[in-house]
Amino acid sequence: MKLVLFDLDGTLLWTDGAGRRAIHRALVETLGTAGPIEGFRFDGRTDGDIVKRLAEGAGLSATGAVVDRVLERYVALLEDELAQPTQRTSVYPGVLDLLAALDERADCVSGLLTGNVRPGARLKLASGGLDIARFRIGAFGSDSAHRPDLPAVAQRRAREELGLDLAGSDVVIVGDTPADVTCGDGIGARAIGVATGSYRVDALMAAGAYAAFEDLSDVEAVVTAVFGG
Repeated sequence: MKLVLFDLDGTLLWTDGAGRRAIHRALVETLGTAGPIEGFRFDGRTDGDIVKRLAEGAGLSATGAVVDRVLERYVALLEDELAQPTQRTSVYPGVLDLLAALDERADCVSGLLTGNVRPGARLKLASGGLDIARFRIGAFGSDSAHRPDLPAVAQRRAREELGLDLAGSDVVIVGDTPADVTCGDGIGARAIGVATGSYRVDALMAAGAYAAFEDLSDVEAVVTAVFGG
């Protein structure tokens, strides 16, 4: 049995900057500044880590309570951003076919491993026509701001919620950044890179991916990589 955990932004879909705009607005409304947000890279980070680093970059205290307050406002503003008439969310090539192919198999479970807080992940997925409930296991930025903690969270939830006692080698993480590729190292998970974000195939392979693809449209090849063929 394999647990296949998908990153969200840059891997499953693209929300045309809605998340970045919402965090910017939330920081300004809550703390009075968005800090050094210009040029700051969000990809590969959790929402909590982004807020903490930007607040600290502005010279402000970034306690857990402060970060939580910003993120609560962020979720409300993300919903507003995604509802704008000019907003367009794009699901990347091959995603729907790959999810359908995995759903048909009895030897794997699809899940999420994302730096998004859970409510934000739900909103982003819905904006692309995807129901968060189709992912039977999830590990989110709201579980930990430290991304390498999340694979073990997903592994534990698979055991507690589905009765699946999976070895780390049975966990497969699909993502678009080196942080996705390396975050499962602590449990011995396999990583598959996809170059639909900011990193190319060679960079994802250099980070340690078992395989990497330009996108997920070659469903057969991706499924073969999931199962180690």
